[in-house]
Amino acid sequence: MTANGNAQRLIAVPDDIEGESTQPFNRPPRLEPAACLLCSGSGWEFVPDRGVRPCLCRTADRRMKLLAAANLPRRYNECALSNYYPDKANGTQLRAFRLAHHLVEEYPAADRGLLYMGTVGVGKTHLSVAILRGLVEKGVPCLFYEFGSLLKEIQKSYNGVSQTSELEVLAPVYEAEVLVLDELGATKPTEWVCDTIRQIIGRRYNDRRLTIFTTNYTDRRRGPADETLEDRIGARLRSRLFEMCKTVVLEGDDYRRRFDAENL
Repeated sequence: MTANGNAQRLIAVPDDIEGESTQPFNRPPRLEPAACLLCSGSGWEFVPDRGVRPCLCRTADRRMKLLAAANLPRRYNECALSNYYPDKANGTQLRAFRLAHHLVEEYPAADRGLLYMGTVGVGKTHLSVAILRGLVEKGVPCLFYEFGSLLKEIQKSYNGVSQTSELEVLAPVYEAEVLVLDELGATKPTEWVCDTIRQIIGRRYNDRRLTIFTTNYTDRRRGPADETLEDRIGARLRSRLFEMCKTVVLEGDDYRRRFDAENL
């Protein structure tokens, strides 16, 4: 009732006007992340009669971070030991697969890497990436580089506009717990290229770091004009690779040609 005796009209105000919200303008509603059912977000899972252990959500998050840091090209996202299908009649492919599986199972007890040799399309890179993925699943930090791409990154670091140095590019390669170096010897062996190879192999050799190499070159000449791996990297480095890695020569047809034929 107002002072002059007239009744005051009361207007009901709804909480939300249709099509609008009481949230601040342009600010989405705050969504709290769902807590893990095993650890309630603590990162530690209680195990009856045994205490606590790192929760699966925590280890899964670490694996995702390690995989993201491994520098894998998207082309190889699906490569795994489970989808490598060696020709059962091809002893070289069976041996390559067994050694890959053994390395993943035995690491960190494995003290030698692998050197996969063979022509294009026999599965060298697939197996190397599959090893890397298997080790990441075990929580092992790994790094992948195609050798030609690595050289280009180093060359970019010489540009005055670049914000990186050669050491910044090479430090992760030197220090990676496990390194996959793909296409060794594919780049024309200039003095600078040879010096870079010597630095990488020499540093990892001295530090006893596990390294997996792939190369299209072998230790035998198929014809008078063919080059061996030793021709491409030098006798001294080839000698070190004998000690650092088990040499695995893969033979077979180019699977990419089979893929093309099957999808005509």
